[in-house]
Amino acid sequence: MMNWDTLLCADRPRPSTSTGDHREQFERDYDRAVFSSPVKRLQDKAQVFPLEPHDSVRTRLTHSLEVSSIARGLVQKVCKDFLKAKLKDGQDRQIEAIAATCGLIHDLGNPPFGHSGEDAIREWFKVTLKEQKLRDLLQNREELVQDFLQFEGNAQTLRIVAKLQVLADFHGLNLTFGTLSALCKYTASSTEIGAGGDHAKAKPGYFISEAGVIAEIRNKTGTGDARNPITFLIEAADDIVYSVADIEDGVKKRILSWVQLQHLLEHGPGAGGASQTVKEVLAGKARILAPSAAPDDLPDDIQAAAFRTAAVGVLIGTASVAFQQNYDAIMSGQFKGKLVAAGPTAAFMELLKGIGRSRIYGTASNLKLELLGRRVIQDLMTLFWEGASVLPPDCTIKPKKFTGKLQALLSDAYRKVFQHFVQAQADLPLDYHRLQLVTDYVCGMTDSFAKRLHAELTNG
Repeated sequence: MMNWDTLLCADRPRPSTSTGDHREQFERDYDRAVFSSPVKRLQDKAQVFPLEPHDSVRTRLTHSLEVSSIARGLVQKVCKDFLKAKLKDGQDRQIEAIAATCGLIHDLGNPPFGHSGEDAIREWFKVTLKEQKLRDLLQNREELVQDFLQFEGNAQTLRIVAKLQVLADFHGLNLTFGTLSALCKYTASSTEIGAGGDHAKAKPGYFISEAGVIAEIRNKTGTGDARNPITFLIEAADDIVYSVADIEDGVKKRILSWVQLQHLLEHGPGAGGASQTVKEVLAGKARILAPSAAPDDLPDDIQAAAFRTAAVGVLIGTASVAFQQNYDAIMSGQFKGKLVAAGPTAAFMELLKGIGRSRIYGTASNLKLELLGRRVIQDLMTLFWEGASVLPPDCTIKPKKFTGKLQALLSDAYRKVFQHFVQAQADLPLDYHRLQLVTDYVCGMTDSFAKRLHAELTNG
């Protein structure tokens, strides 16, 4: 059984050299994240719509800010309704800070062009580089091969905050173990996914290069290979935000009108099972718009914003109840599902996701941009692998050679990480580090930078 004294471990991988101040250690984590370069880059990464010109449509940054806000609010409700009686003084504040930080940084590892960018990277390793060549490079070590064939943004997020964001050394942002633990949405390695029907093992949560970090996190926080309880609340906040906000953005972009959306909510596929929640949300929307003299005549984007506000309120309430009802199973590591799928609003969440899949994500303009992103990412991977594949361990570059020119274009910071861990993790093949260097560099690009660099290098 996990306990909060251990879960809220404020130690860091490297003892902090900063003097203490009025902030909790977990609040300092949040501030480190806010000022970090990976968070800044989220402003030019796609949430749903790559290279979006519409200023009010969400980017990955605005999505992450919303998840952070909802995660903090959900923790506040859980603590007020139930959890605070089980905590020591001040621990509720610590959990709030952890949830807010993890909400902000949960998508740092996503490559350019959204989730289709992850697919493009996985495809590059399997098809372009070719799986057999990958196996040869990695000495047929299955756990290393699967790190690339099953590339996952969540695992890359841990890699960024634990290693890639170079400050004084190679501990990344040097976040507390409590925050790092809650950040681990998935608990499996790339060869353990799908085990036992556990949702936490649905995707890789870390690469073998970070196995040592994971072991230390689990030891310090006492989670073993189970999820941190705070992770369930962060995941619920993410699910709530994207399921509702993506549809709101669809209305803002005029992919759907409010009338069409309301019809789908009340009569579309799956609406029958969600009818009670739909009525509750629409009643909440009506209350929000009641001050207007003519609420039905308000613009579609106002209607959608009110719907989003009402839906979030209802979903936070049911997620809080689900956490309370499953608390003992969560604390013992036995709860295998998701909070949003464990309560009476589960059908409503599925209805929203169905609308997103059928009416929002698959528009012709979005599909074209995702295909563009695939070409950009895979071309850049091919180009930079040409240079990285012969990069020596000491990073000596011969700029007169074409491979040297490509090596020189790779991120200085990531080359330093490569050079350090070639020695620090000498048990891993040199080509494993080289492949990670290319992946780290391309994955860290913003949508616009990747597109611009691709054009510069290919005369596109």
